[in-house]
Amino acid sequence: MASLELWAGPECTVNRVGDKYRDQLELTGFAHRIDDLNCLAQLGVKCVRFPLLWERTAPAGPGQYEWQWSDRSVVRLRDLQVKPIAGLVHHGSGPRYTHLLDSRFPHLLADYARAVAERFPDIEAYTPINEPVTTARFSALYGFWYPHRRNDRSFVRALMHQMSGTVLAMREIRKINPLARLIQTEDLGFTTTSTRLRYQAEFENSRRWISFDLLTGLVVPGHPLWEYLLEHGASERELYAFVEHPCPPDIVGINCYVTSERFLDTRLWLYPPERRYDNGRDQYVDVESVRVLGPLIGGFEARLREASERYALPVAITEVHMGCTRDEQLRWLYQAWKSAEKLRLNGVDVRAVTAWAAFGTVDWNSLVMCDAGHYEAGLWDVSGGTPRKTALGTLAGQLASGRVPDHPVLSGVGWWQREVRLTYPPHGEVTALPAAGRPLLIAGATGTLGQAFARVCEMRGLPIHLLTRAELDIASQPSVDAALERWKPWAVINAAGFVRVDDAENDPRQWRENVIGPTILAGACARHDVRLLSFSSDLIFDGNKPSPYVESDRPRPLNAYGRSKLEAERRVLALDPSVLMIRSAAFFGPWDSYNFVALAMRALRRRERWPAAVDQLVSPTYVPHLVQAALNLLIDGERGLWHLTNRGAVSWAGFAQMVAESAGLDAGLVDAVPGATLGQIALRPRYSALQSERGLTLAPLESAVEEYLTHVEPELSLTAVNEIIFAAVGAETTTARQTV
Repeated sequence: MASLELWAGPECTVNRVGDKYRDQLELTGFAHRIDDLNCLAQLGVKCVRFPLLWERTAPAGPGQYEWQWSDRSVVRLRDLQVKPIAGLVHHGSGPRYTHLLDSRFPHLLADYARAVAERFPDIEAYTPINEPVTTARFSALYGFWYPHRRNDRSFVRALMHQMSGTVLAMREIRKINPLARLIQTEDLGFTTTSTRLRYQAEFENSRRWISFDLLTGLVVPGHPLWEYLLEHGASERELYAFVEHPCPPDIVGINCYVTSERFLDTRLWLYPPERRYDNGRDQYVDVESVRVLGPLIGGFEARLREASERYALPVAITEVHMGCTRDEQLRWLYQAWKSAEKLRLNGVDVRAVTAWAAFGTVDWNSLVMCDAGHYEAGLWDVSGGTPRKTALGTLAGQLASGRVPDHPVLSGVGWWQREVRLTYPPHGEVTALPAAGRPLLIAGATGTLGQAFARVCEMRGLPIHLLTRAELDIASQPSVDAALERWKPWAVINAAGFVRVDDAENDPRQWRENVIGPTILAGACARHDVRLLSFSSDLIFDGNKPSPYVESDRPRPLNAYGRSKLEAERRVLALDPSVLMIRSAAFFGPWDSYNFVALAMRALRRRERWPAAVDQLVSPTYVPHLVQAALNLLIDGERGLWHLTNRGAVSWAGFAQMVAESAGLDAGLVDAVPGATLGQIALRPRYSALQSERGLTLAPLESAVEEYLTHVEPELSLTAVNEIIFAAVGAETTTARQTV
C-alpha cells in the first residue's frame, strides 16, 4: 500500500445569503495570490482540493465562462506537479440564474462540468458538490443560506437536485476523461442521545449517510429513509435511477469537525428557551457532544472505520481544520493523521489526510452569514496580507515527508479531551485526559501579564510553572540556571519587570529588572536551547511620527523607562536573535482591577470626574488578545521584534470616553486635559501608536472594549462565563458545523 498522502485545500465556500454572495477565496486573498500554490507544493502536498467554482467561472449566464484565473492556476499546479481535485460547488447554490430548488440545477451543473472537463481534460479527480447533505440542511432545512427554506420538503428537493447533479456532472466529465475519479465529501458527525430520543438519533444517523447511499445505489425499499424521502417529495422513479445507474465514489471523503458530533439533550432546564427544538413528539436541545457528554467522542478513527465498513471503498479525511489556538490546531491535525495511520495498519484503505483552510477562513464562526471579519488562521496566517507560515504548516510538511513531528505542544491533549470542554453538567460518567508535556516557565508571578499568561495557558492545556522572584530571579545567573535545570522547559516567558514609568526616572532598580534581568535570561536560554518570549514597550519612540510605528522604525526614547526597554531589546537580540521580543502598550484586561479602564469605570460609576490626557495618543492593548497572539507566535517559532496592540489610535481621554459610552456611563465626566497637568514626571511621547509590518493584527480596539465589558459584567451566568472562556481559548465556535 502506498504511503499516506497529505492533501490540502483553501477554504473556498461561495455561499449566498439573501442577494449577497460571500467568497472565501476573495476574503482570504487566495484568489489574488498565485504563489500560494507554490507554498502548498513546497509542503509536499500531493493533491489540492482546488476550487473551479461554478459561481466564480460562469456568474453571468450559462455558457459565459471566465477562465482566466482557472487557466493560470491549473497551469501552475501542472508545473508544480500537484494534482487538483476540482471542486465545482462548495456550499453554494450556483450562480444567480439558478438555485438548489430549481429543476434546471442538475442539468446546468452538468453543462458546466462538461465545460470544465473540456477546458482541462487532464484533471483526473472531481468533487462536483461538496457536502451535499450539509448544504441542503443549511440552505433548505434551517434557512441559513439561500434559498432560506425551513422544511423537509425543501431539504429533500435540494438534496435530490444536488445528487442528480453530481451523477450527471460525472457522466459528462467521463465523456471527456473516462478515467476521471469522483472524490465525494460529506460531514459525518454522529448523534447520540438518551433512550427516549433514540428514534430521533437513529433518523439523523441515517440521514448523514444519504448522499453516499444514493450514489452507491443503496436507497431501496427498506432503507431507513426510503419512506421519508417519498413522503417529502422524492419520486420512486428518481430514487430508482440511482439504483439502476449508480455512481459510487472512487474515494469516500470524510469531513469531521469537533462540533459535528451531537447530543440530543432532554434536560431542557439547562438551556435557554431559544435553544429548544420540538419535533412534534418531544422537546430537546441539540448540543455539541463535546460540551455535555461525559465519555469522549469518537472522532476521525470511528468515522473512517464505519465508512470503510459500510461501503468497502477507499476513504480519506478531506477536511481537517479547527478554528482555535495554534497548539489546539496542531493537536487536531496530528491526531487526525495518527488515526489514519492506525487504521491503515489495521487494513483500512485510508488514502490521505487533507489540511483544510490552508490560508484560513473568515466568519465561519457565524456560518458565514455575517460580515464581521472574524479570521481563523490555517497552515498560513494571512491576516497581515502576506502569507506567514504557522506551526501548523510546519507540522503538515513534517507529516508529508515522513519526518517525526517535534513540536513540544504535541505531547499535550486537546481541549476536546480535557474536562474544560464541558459547558453543561455532563451526561454520563466523565472521561478526560490531563494536560501533559514539557512546561513553559513564566517569570513574574505577581504581575498582570504573568497572571494572564498562567490563566490562558491553563485554558489551552499548556503545562506551566508560574514562578515568583524567590523561585526565579531573572537578574541572578545562578537562579536562572537552577530554574532551567530543574524544570527543563521548552520556552520561558519573561513577564517580569519594573513597570512604574515615573518611578523609573530615579529608581536604579528599574535597570536591574528591565535590562540586566532580560540579558541574563536570554543568555541562559540560548545556552540551554530554550525559546524566550520577552516584552518591550511603545515608550521606546519619541512620538514625532504622524502615523503608527512599525517594527523597522528608529527608536528614540524620551524617558528612563523607554531607554531601559530599548537597551534590553538590543542586548537580548544580540545574544540570541531567536528571541521573540514583543512591543506592546497600555494594557487593560478583565483579570486586573487596577488598570486604566477599571479605575476609570469605578470612578465614573461613582459619578466622579476622571481626568485623562488628551495630548498622548496610544494604541491600548487588551491583555487576553495580547497573550493569545503572543503564545501563537511563540508556538509558530517566530523571532525578533513584533508589535502587538489592538487596532486603533486614541488619546487616553478618548479611550476613557469610548469605554464610558460602551458601558452606558456618562462620558461627560471624563475631563480631557494636557498630560502635564496629571503630575507625570517622565516625558511621554505625544503619539506612540503601534502597528505591525510583519503580518499579524489583533482585533480592533472597539471589539476589545466590548469583550472586556462582557467579561466584567457581574450578572453573567455560569454558562455565559464558560462560553467566554472558550472564546478566549479560541475553541471552535459552537454554531459552526452545527446540526440544528
